[in-house]
Amino acid sequence: MDADEEGERTQKTPSTAEKNQSAEESSSASSDPRSSAAERRAHRRGEKVSGIMDFFRKRRGVVILRTWVIYGIILGIVAGVGAILLYESIKLSTHLFLGEIVGYIPPCPLSEGSVNPSLPSNRLLIPVATTLGGLISGLLVYKLAPETEGHGTDAAIDAFHNGRAVRKRVPIIKMIASAITIGSGGSAGREGPMAQIASGIGSFLGERFKLNRHQRRILMAVGVGAGIGSIFKAPFGGALFGAEVLYKRDFEVEVIVPAIIASVIGYVIFGAWTGYEPVFGMVGLQHEFVKPINLLFYAILGVVCGLGGILYVKTFYATKSLFSTMKIPNYLKPAIGGLGVGLLGMAFPHVLGVGYGWLQLAMTERLALLPLYVIIALAIAKIFATALSIGSGGSGGVFAPGLFVGGMLGLALWKVFKMMFPDVFTCSMAAFVIVGMMALFGGVAKAPISVIIMVTEMTSSYLLLVPSMLATTISYLVTRENTIYESQVEDRASSPAHYPEYHIPVLRGIYVREAMSRDVVTIKPYDSIEDAMKLMGQKRVKGVLVVDESGDLCGIVTLEDVLKIPPSERSNQPVESIMSEDLITAFEDETLHDAFEKMVHHGISHLPVVDADNPKKVVGMLTINDIMRAYDEAMALVVGVSPQESE
Repeated sequence: MDADEEGERTQKTPSTAEKNQSAEESSSASSDPRSSAAERRAHRRGEKVSGIMDFFRKRRGVVILRTWVIYGIILGIVAGVGAILLYESIKLSTHLFLGEIVGYIPPCPLSEGSVNPSLPSNRLLIPVATTLGGLISGLLVYKLAPETEGHGTDAAIDAFHNGRAVRKRVPIIKMIASAITIGSGGSAGREGPMAQIASGIGSFLGERFKLNRHQRRILMAVGVGAGIGSIFKAPFGGALFGAEVLYKRDFEVEVIVPAIIASVIGYVIFGAWTGYEPVFGMVGLQHEFVKPINLLFYAILGVVCGLGGILYVKTFYATKSLFSTMKIPNYLKPAIGGLGVGLLGMAFPHVLGVGYGWLQLAMTERLALLPLYVIIALAIAKIFATALSIGSGGSGGVFAPGLFVGGMLGLALWKVFKMMFPDVFTCSMAAFVIVGMMALFGGVAKAPISVIIMVTEMTSSYLLLVPSMLATTISYLVTRENTIYESQVEDRASSPAHYPEYHIPVLRGIYVREAMSRDVVTIKPYDSIEDAMKLMGQKRVKGVLVVDESGDLCGIVTLEDVLKIPPSERSNQPVESIMSEDLITAFEDETLHDAFEKMVHHGISHLPVVDADNPKKVVGMLTINDIMRAYDEAMALVVGVSPQESE
């Protein structure tokens, strides 16, 4: 609440004594037989109006909740329709590129059609399809909406934290470009495009309804949850994902309720079009967790998936960095990436497209006869195919490829344990594939809770909650700071979206006199620049104040000013020739927030602190480092540790 609003409220709110006096007067007026009927009616009307105002004040939270319900329903409808359009666009694109050109029909999960694949009738044309798809996608992206390149979830996260508005064309371009990338054989998923599409629509609705910046951010995150919950038929996991994926170690709690509403609405609409069966159907797991000894094997799976996740992240961003250094037009880069994917696809058609059908075959044990080295090769090939498809600037998500890699690692480890411990190891192949899917992506997405729930909804594998919790948590710990979403921040306190909430209250509670240094380093105007340079080195400071013989402040010289002068000239020129005389100063009784705003506004890192009655008298010096040190000390006191321990 603003100070003006607080003052106005204070002025309008009667004191306790006034209330008591008013009550006494009202009581006497109502009991006084000489009081007129009109006065009594006016008194009753006043009490009635006051009661109504109290009612609405107490129920302000109800009004806010009702508002988010309305927004959630609207965004859920849009997300559901958007999921249908994206789903059908990918189907059409797959038919045109892989079906007509290559003669390849990838397998589908149980809920989407035939599980049986039609192997490529002409493998030599696979690079043609993938390169052509990459070229068309690149032209669309870089000519019309460059922000749609890459995996859309990261773009949505970045827009949330930095308050960037999403252009109206982004959802449409993202949908078309992603459908072409995936349909032509690019190794990418549907969740990234759907997240950016729905968050973009959320941004548009926020502007349309004239919401404030915070509310627009929430609506964008709700869009992420609704879009993913719809396209994956995982409404609960999708809603939590929208709140969890923004941070490495935190939740955006305000997102959860409206995201659940929107995700459920989107799921209902998308399910009405495609059916309500889970994506991977009813896997049919029964009594999977009956031997505690099997938890040891799931723990090892968590470690392996964590290491595989690190390889996934490192390969993806190394490839992205490589393409960013290429001195060629950006729209050609996805075509080059597509060519690389096509060459991989000639050897391993399994890596083309989303890959859910192959995961379905693994769950039903139809890939059990594949040699161990082939399964490991599929996991590695998928990592490189994804890096080439999306890291080159193509459009698509990283969720589905991550599930594929984790599922293949789970399958490979299942075969190893089955050979080494046939009498002890009793887990089914489907269980290891599913937990591998959860563990790898839950670790690299830094969203273990939502990924566990989402994959559980996609597979109906509720009996695997205990082993999946163990494996995913271990993978999360093994991957450490490695994340597939580089725009994630540590927690809410680290997000620009929450700067006013976390930082400003702290800085407003600390005064300049508590943080400034009173040991001020000064120099005379006629001293040489060389002397100033030596003084800075001796005192280990990056700025010195210039004072005259009477001690009055004349200016300031910083290390940056000194370095502009050639070394051969520094001993001959006086300090006054380079000092800044137009000084920005602070007072002792100002808050650090006010001082910091001055620094940011003027682009400076040092503030001379002067006497309020005599602006020429220097009493201290305040630097950015002083502010940060004071802030860290204050936060350390809040959490109950010393500053040394907090470091």
